[in-house]
Amino acid sequence: MIVLFIFSAFLAASVRADFFQFDSISNVSTYYFNYIYCHVWEGECQPNQDDVSQQVPTGDIWSWLSQDYMSMMSAWYCSLGQCCDSGDCRITNNLTGLERDLQIKLHGQHLAQSVVLKAVQGFINNPDSNKPLTLSFHGWSGTGKNYVARMVADNLYRDGVKSECVRLFIAPFHFPHARLVDVYKGQLREAIRDMVLRCPQTLFIFDEAEKLHPGLIDAIKPYMDHYDNVDGVSYRRAIFLFLSNIGGVAITEVALDFWHSGQNREDIGMEDLEHRLRSESMEAEGGFAQSELMSGHLIDFFVPFLPLEYRHVKLCARDAYAARGMEPDEATLDEVAKAMLYVPKEEKLFSAQGCKSIPQRINFFLP
Repeated sequence: MIVLFIFSAFLAASVRADFFQFDSISNVSTYYFNYIYCHVWEGECQPNQDDVSQQVPTGDIWSWLSQDYMSMMSAWYCSLGQCCDSGDCRITNNLTGLERDLQIKLHGQHLAQSVVLKAVQGFINNPDSNKPLTLSFHGWSGTGKNYVARMVADNLYRDGVKSECVRLFIAPFHFPHARLVDVYKGQLREAIRDMVLRCPQTLFIFDEAEKLHPGLIDAIKPYMDHYDNVDGVSYRRAIFLFLSNIGGVAITEVALDFWHSGQNREDIGMEDLEHRLRSESMEAEGGFAQSELMSGHLIDFFVPFLPLEYRHVKLCARDAYAARGMEPDEATLDEVAKAMLYVPKEEKLFSAQGCKSIPQRINFFLP
């Protein structure tokens, strides 16, 4: 009976003139080809954003279905043996794995390790949360913001960042033209709504969030607010991660003050940084400061990523070699670490590039 219903629903939908627009389907395919080719975070390509194939694909195919119908389809899908104990094989919620990865793979970020783990654990273990989880990652490039976002995706979803339940948006890549902000608003709202309808738990990552137009953030602000639903759709089981360089200077100043006073960087607490991050986020140029996301106090945690020291760079180099099945000696690790640029100029304490370029740099030290 359920199978017959689904077939009838899709047959009825097919009479809609816009359902099988092959140009749209082709554009979606082209978009994802470019998306994969650019390798998401590490990609160097600069696509033509005026080309419709580079725009955020919308969810026309799914948007006509209500959450009740999607629940029935999900039940039918599970009846075929495609579901797990969690109810959806796509969602793993491996909190033990997340804790392990944060402790072992993330170096020099005791605050991020603690805050991210507690925030995600609390959200996953509370199915009756009254709002989505919204985290804002702050710090210099190369300190681990993207790395942690990937860890969250890898441990909460079977297919990591490639999961149907995970969506990455890169501000200058997906939304480059201010004149098209109204178009982007509709595309972004529809993309988020489409994914929430298809997945019972979703993850949205906004990289280089400081470059988002304030109108874009305000357009999706209701999805992060304390609402039971928005136009009949509940977003309470969504996670929003915003990654930006905002606050990098303030974080570095605090770390430098601790070093000058002879205190351990591990003694830096959230009370030393959270207020400054919140203030800088509201005063910074770009979408964050001018958006209702800030004025509405909808960010649950501001997560600081500290600048990395020489010893942390060595650990990153060790991990990069290990990923290639190699075990370098201390002298080799020192060579790699010494090749990095350090700031401030006088102390040369913090790596200016973090660990971002380490995988490429070790190529110069391979036999």
